[in-house]
Amino acid sequence: MEPKKINVAIIGLGFGAEFIPIYQRYPDANMYAICQRNEEKLNEVGDAFGISVRYTDYDELLKDPNIDAVHINTPIQNHAEQSLKALRAGKHVACTVPMATTVEECRQIVAAVKETGLTYMMMETVVYSREFLFVKELYEKGELGKLQFLRASHQQEMKGWPGYWEGLPPMHYATHCVGPVVALAGKEAEYVSCLGSGRIDEALIPKYNSPFAIETCHIKFRDSDLAAEVTRSLFNTARQYRESFDVYGSEKSFEWSQVEHEDPVVHTGEKPERVKVPDYAHLLPEPIQSFTTGGVYDADSNQHLSFIQGSGHGGSHPHLVHAFISALVEKREPFPNAQESANITCVGILAHESAMQGGKQIPLPEFTLRKEFAIPADASHASL
Repeated sequence: MEPKKINVAIIGLGFGAEFIPIYQRYPDANMYAICQRNEEKLNEVGDAFGISVRYTDYDELLKDPNIDAVHINTPIQNHAEQSLKALRAGKHVACTVPMATTVEECRQIVAAVKETGLTYMMMETVVYSREFLFVKELYEKGELGKLQFLRASHQQEMKGWPGYWEGLPPMHYATHCVGPVVALAGKEAEYVSCLGSGRIDEALIPKYNSPFAIETCHIKFRDSDLAAEVTRSLFNTARQYRESFDVYGSEKSFEWSQVEHEDPVVHTGEKPERVKVPDYAHLLPEPIQSFTTGGVYDADSNQHLSFIQGSGHGGSHPHLVHAFISALVEKREPFPNAQESANITCVGILAHESAMQGGKQIPLPEFTLRKEFAIPADASHASL
């Protein structure tokens, strides 16, 4: 008898629609239901992908006993509430970033996971991008030597995005630069210190009472001599879109390209060399391997702005699905799990608090700390 497939419901069909065909082809998943408040959009997507179970009401969806897991792709202010509702309704949760917008919300999600025994995974794209998998492979092979310093940045102009983004504190959406440095370090962040710089348009400031154009945070890792620096900007800063990380080792260092579509550089000693980062589709089940380089976003009419600006998110989408579903099937923790997701998310939340206090050093709360991070040597990270 074949094992039961995981029935998945996707909540939010803007960016969320990118994942529908991946779940449809994933061997252990059944793309069961979709949810969107706009019924016209709901039916358009449902008809396009042949999905018959449709909901305009999230609370009604959670009453459906056939749903095993929800994948949440809604505005960031809804993530915590919807994750908590799903866990309390007995559903596993995959949620797009960030986990939440407050430390208390992160604490509640971690507590709910412990209480229910269910699985939570924050779907952080960068830690499953081909660039991260490449650097992780170099590190685990010993080619980088000892890690000496990590740096990451996420610079993006959010003008024209939905109104809830306007004036958002830069570090409140920092997981794309915090995630890779924390993951590669293999340790949780212990404390942060952050400075704000510059000033956004006056009209943008009142919504979040956040004046800074750029926020730059230093992270100290627990039980380690390693530190990292992350930089984030959202408005009024002239820069091509860039999600990047640099890794400095004693033997080799990796530096992200300065301009999109250029190759990154690997330094061996003092010798720099541009390198082609390979694709890592071979780590995935064959039916979803093609989604590292293509998918629903191929058609101009279907392209989502986050995918266009994000250069395809480094081919991470099928790796995220594989990491989540394989963890459920194999009854193990995904990366990042609830506690790890809280550590990554709280770095950004507390970094902004630090910036508002002139760079005050702020410790990460105890509920985000564990002895060390452990990216599983399976799922998308197998064979590295």
